[in-house]
Amino acid sequence: MFRAAELGQKVTKNDFNEREPLLRQALLEAQANLMTTGNFPVIVVFAGVDGAGKGETVNLLNEWMDPRWLITRAFDEPSDEERDRPEYWRFWRNLPPKGHVGLFLSSWYSQPILRRVHDQDDPADFDKQLDRIMAFEKALTDDGALIIKFWMHLGHDVQKRRLKKLEKDPLTSWRVTEQDWDHWKIYDRFESAAERTIMRTSTGTAPWTIVEGADSNYRSLMVGGIIRDEINRHLEVRQKKALVLEALVAQRQSDELEKQETAPDSSTATTGESTGVPEPLPGATVLSSLDLSRQLAKSDYKKQLIKCQARLNQLHRKALQKKISTIMLFEGPDAAGKGGAIRRVTAALDARHYQVFPIAAPTDEERAHHYLWRFWRHLSRAGRINIFDRSWYGRVLVERVEGFATEDEWKRAYAEINEFEEELTDHGILLLKYWVHISKDEQLKRFEARKLVPHKRWKLTEEDWRNREKWGDYEYAVNDIDEHTSTHSAPWILVEGNDKRFARIKVISTFCDRLEAMLEANE
Repeated sequence: MFRAAELGQKVTKNDFNEREPLLRQALLEAQANLMTTGNFPVIVVFAGVDGAGKGETVNLLNEWMDPRWLITRAFDEPSDEERDRPEYWRFWRNLPPKGHVGLFLSSWYSQPILRRVHDQDDPADFDKQLDRIMAFEKALTDDGALIIKFWMHLGHDVQKRRLKKLEKDPLTSWRVTEQDWDHWKIYDRFESAAERTIMRTSTGTAPWTIVEGADSNYRSLMVGGIIRDEINRHLEVRQKKALVLEALVAQRQSDELEKQETAPDSSTATTGESTGVPEPLPGATVLSSLDLSRQLAKSDYKKQLIKCQARLNQLHRKALQKKISTIMLFEGPDAAGKGGAIRRVTAALDARHYQVFPIAAPTDEERAHHYLWRFWRHLSRAGRINIFDRSWYGRVLVERVEGFATEDEWKRAYAEINEFEEELTDHGILLLKYWVHISKDEQLKRFEARKLVPHKRWKLTEEDWRNREKWGDYEYAVNDIDEHTSTHSAPWILVEGNDKRFARIKVISTFCDRLEAMLEANE
């Protein structure tokens, strides 16, 4: 695989000096076009052999390109703060926004390769890590990101000469460490892991380019030229797609107008004649099967609430000691009682150890990233509780029903969400997903009641009334959510919410049961 990168290719100093100004200008122009007309981020990954020029190349790109639209990140061993969270937290939070270029050294490839080389992971574990990398990169490229990956290579003997040369120069000797020589001694293991990595993760949307790293002039022009060409190519592809989409939308609108003009008038619409378009069947859903008549007497509620909150407090103290984190998310119709349930949960907790995130429409900063970015960045340290009042399921719920996400976007989101949640639970986080449900009639009663209470009127908006018109669409969307994302490690908990007292006790008691089981499993 690496033979083509061991040919000793070189670029003379004169040739480099002639080409470099032109390449720098082209890179700056590509950056400017990306910032002004591009709606995607560029993620450039550098990996490869020690001494092959990864750091030097990144430093040079920082000289050549506009620093206002460029970020550079290098990842070493995870810090205590990073180890408290799922592995990919530190990568997600450092992704560049749309219009920017991110240069990544020792990225998500570094630790899996090192663990495999040092026999900490067997081949099956290694492949699982590579599968996770591919899912991560697919989520980004599906969202429009451009990923460019460079494997900087040196042959075994060339690497030895390179390290010795760096050691002899007082100005560069600091760059060669004992670890570099240790890695050189097990070069064959690194080469084997690298081959497996490139074979598995070089995809059509995120391919690897192997760059011979012996000659700095050659590798600099090679890397810079590929970045320039790929940005320009991606800009052109995205612009063509936008034009095609505009044409399709215009055609669809024209077709709809033509249908309206040729449709029979209302006077003949009730003749009983078939139009050839069958009405959808009123199928059952997971929500329609709930017994919304379940309730709890006020006296029983008060007793159970005190017991449940006391139990939760004790369990969370133990979880804090064992550094077991919890993530709770609440979804449901407007006025279903999500906020009330959350307040009864937090009343049993120490405010220093939990945080509630009310999720609204994304900000400009959040829209400049993948939709999961804003949720990754909120993940807290080990032992804490994160509570999301609405969540990442907005992509397959409100964004789906209201048309804010395309069909392709919300359909692929099921897999992206499952991968996200699997990373949470694999890290040992307790994930609780609540759908608090009420009937349409009960919602109307609560809306009317809110009008009469001054401190609750602000909760009632025109959007709440408008959403009622799509009640059925939302119910079928929830049924799909349950079907696609209710997994063994992160099942949906459906809460009968017509009676607020019953709903609140069910929320807290299920939290206690799941947390107690998690603690017992970790003893």
